[in-house]
Amino acid sequence: MGGPVGKKIGCLGWGSLVWDPRTLPVAGEWRTDGPLLPLEFARESGDGRITIVLCDGVRAVHSCWAMLAVEDVSAGIVVLAERESIATRIAKDIGWWNSVDGKSHGMCASEIESWAKKLALDGVVWTNLPCGFKSNRGQMPTQAEVIAHFAKLEGETLEKAKRYVLMAPPQIDTEYRRTLAQRL
Repeated sequence: MGGPVGKKIGCLGWGSLVWDPRTLPVAGEWRTDGPLLPLEFARESGDGRITIVLCDGVRAVHSCWAMLAVEDVSAGIVVLAERESIATRIAKDIGWWNSVDGKSHGMCASEIESWAKKLALDGVVWTNLPCGFKSNRGQMPTQAEVIAHFAKLEGETLEKAKRYVLMAPPQIDTEYRRTLAQRL
């Protein structure tokens, strides 16, 4: 994956993007000094895993970030949506900030903008999925609900869910993660 090809566009990550970027055109290594963001294991994914998302009311931790080999923010939005398999939901589920016009979208956009300006980035993209179980999107699950969900998982789904928790970057040290890791 070569170096940047256009503007300096960063991509934030806190879960599988970091250890499994797949087709995401990452330029260089993932860094661990991303903006402090309120992250938690609080979203049931399509395959039943509990994944990390931005959440209101949780302790902020340092996210990860990497440069993308893309021309501009628009291209970054597209490649991130493709990697996350949410290309049909770009308008809602991809967050972004663009220095060209100062516009942004997504949770924590102002905090991310402040961080990005300090690094002289031209833009940033991030996954902006809501928390919650499939049956109740947008509702923050309790830690007990997340633990109960894990207890119901079996076979390959359970193995993928365990791997996701254990492979998350170390600085994503959240309350739910600590409890899940103890139980795994």
